[in-house]
Amino acid sequence: MKIQSSGFKEGEKIPSKFTCDGENVSPQLSWSDFPNKTKTFALIVDDPDAPSGTFVHWVVYNIPSGITKLPEGTTSKNLPEGTNQGTNHMGDSDYGGPCPPSGTHRYYFKFYALDSEVQLKAGAGKRDLLKSMEGHILAEAQLMGKYERGK
Repeated sequence: MKIQSSGFKEGEKIPSKFTCDGENVSPQLSWSDFPNKTKTFALIVDDPDAPSGTFVHWVVYNIPSGITKLPEGTTSKNLPEGTNQGTNHMGDSDYGGPCPPSGTHRYYFKFYALDSEVQLKAGAGKRDLLKSMEGHILAEAQLMGKYERGK
């Protein structure tokens, strides 16, 4: 399985448009080469370089298997029907872009193909999603971008 963005390539700098220094909108994402038995997809965006431990920027799940992309600027208002968002570490459900306090941080867009829908209560976070996906992950892919705030 592959995940990519028209906004940046693997290992490249994430444009400020997708960060707290810009418009803070989610980048366009698309995926391909997933298993035929896929029922839904899930996405977790996090920063393992945050000073207090991994910081979660976005949690999305139950993306229907017929969907192969999320447009730039995806929010709760334009998610594909049936798709849910969990709570990020900013206490919000929508995408929260990179905003590192210092230095260059890595941001991982982790994508999962699942054999079922995920059953979670509203407000669930990354940990809840990972637990509910156990035994249901058919394939995984990730896209990593870097960001450092201007001086």
